[in-house]
Amino acid sequence: MSDVPRPTSQRHVPVLLDQCLDLMAPGLDRDHSVAVDATLGMGGHSEALLTRFPTLHLVGVDRDPTALELASARLAPFGERFHPVHATYDHIPEALEQAGFHRADAILFDLGVSSMQLDERERGFAYSYDAPLDMRMDSTSEFTAQEIVNTYSEDDLRRILRDWGEERFADRIARAIVKTRTSQELATTGELVEIVRGAVPVAVQRKKGHPAKQTFQALRIEVNQELEVLRRAVPRALDVLSMNGRVVAMSYHSLEDKIVKQVLAARSVSTAPKGLPVELEEHKPTFKVLTRGTHTPTEEEIAANPRAASARLRAAERIRSGNVA
Repeated sequence: MSDVPRPTSQRHVPVLLDQCLDLMAPGLDRDHSVAVDATLGMGGHSEALLTRFPTLHLVGVDRDPTALELASARLAPFGERFHPVHATYDHIPEALEQAGFHRADAILFDLGVSSMQLDERERGFAYSYDAPLDMRMDSTSEFTAQEIVNTYSEDDLRRILRDWGEERFADRIARAIVKTRTSQELATTGELVEIVRGAVPVAVQRKKGHPAKQTFQALRIEVNQELEVLRRAVPRALDVLSMNGRVVAMSYHSLEDKIVKQVLAARSVSTAPKGLPVELEEHKPTFKVLTRGTHTPTEEEIAANPRAASARLRAAERIRSGNVA
């Protein structure tokens, strides 16, 4: 096998690409529109947006410097229409301002760990091969999964495994981690996988997927504070959308999807007090949900990109000015 890295366009298949573009299109069918790719990754969705809308300016946000570098090289042909920003996606207003804009006509979230991060073994996101216990989306930060498994109390480990990983055997896994680290510091994903294998009943392992999947999810979320960032990010993104602007969000597990659903729902209902005989203008919804339930990938898309299997897509449109920036 060649050691030459594959081109960026071949390393990432954008999830639900056509659905995302079609949902965003009504907000972008205007001259010199502005879109934000809040999770730039390797730039697949951004490339498609810049190609489809020839006067579009796109602000690409990512906390991962490697992703920004790769995507910037991929999107270089679009020149000054692409604006890369190193930030977490709860800083969309600041990213827009840095790029010289004050509002967006469409915003895309493609949540969770990226294909690039899973594929780069040394990042420690994957449980299928041995690597340092890292899991940082932003390699410039200092907090890693190794620090969590070696310093968190048993109670705190149990909490994040239960709450972030929805792990049925959180008690047993937390106890096993604490017991193991009394004799040796845990340093690799392989060591952690073996601890989880020993803690989860064999009969259960035969019935479900990899036993460490939920543990790795929990640690990754804790390292990167993903849910806290998302809770801040969605409202802030909605606040900078222009009239008829669209937000599209893809999530890959129920915790992410629940946050997106709740924020969109809250902006899409009247805020009039109960019993008020007339709904005042300021009480009317500022957004309209565009997706009934969630959109999911087709069998063909899953066959072409197995990582898309758990994707759930939601979208909304601004219908009232409210607090547009």
